[in-house]
Amino acid sequence: MITSPHNAKLKLVRALAGRPKERRAAGAFLAEGVRLVEDAFAAQWPFQFVLFSSETSNRGKKLVEQIQASGVDVDEVAPEILRAASETEASQGLLAVLKLTDLPLPDQLNFVLIPDQIRDPGNLGTLIRTAAAAGAQAVFIPPETTDPFAPKVVRAGMGAHFHLAVCSLGWDEIRAHITGLTAFLADAEGQTSCWGADFSTPCALIVGGEADGASQSAKNLANVFVNIPMPGKIESLNAGVAGAVLMFEVVRQRSEAR
Repeated sequence: MITSPHNAKLKLVRALAGRPKERRAAGAFLAEGVRLVEDAFAAQWPFQFVLFSSETSNRGKKLVEQIQASGVDVDEVAPEILRAASETEASQGLLAVLKLTDLPLPDQLNFVLIPDQIRDPGNLGTLIRTAAAAGAQAVFIPPETTDPFAPKVVRAGMGAHFHLAVCSLGWDEIRAHITGLTAFLADAEGQTSCWGADFSTPCALIVGGEADGASQSAKNLANVFVNIPMPGKIESLNAGVAGAVLMFEVVRQRSEAR
């Protein structure tokens, strides 16, 4: 049992909870809680190791047994030590260090999300989760957006990271990947209503940040600027909500086109 906070594995956990460069240097990220670790294991995501304490639930303990039986390195940690290393307010006594792995992109892209200048981790995680639910094939993360593998983003994504390609790319790389797709940018001043836009053809949706909207780089990439009609007296929507409205309009139009 690990009883020292100075243990090398716990030091790595604390580093991965911090800055993006620590995650990139280690090639790893954190998944905390029974549900997230369960989802990662079910998706056969590569693990580095798992830490648990006696405080984890019976469901968590059964999961630990399954993970250990699969050959993953598993260690028990003194409860107070694991709580101190936890990123959550109420630790579930279970966390995993997972390898940063790029899921493959399909040969032909037809539905991509680009969250631009999204700096709130909860909003980014929500957008990634919604993209997975709506059947998007990839989420391209531009430089101005927060790290998609930060702990709060991964928690908000609720397992979507394990099923959807989430790629951090420069704008030139994004442009190359979406060649042949129509890029729609959500903008309150957009001339085209999202209800009138044609999302039935291959497209990329760009959703700008909460504070400053889309960057100039995103605007340069866009082919069509779309607005979400809001008859109420509200100027704008939360980025996660706006993205959900647009993504499920894509789903609706493509369902009707079948």
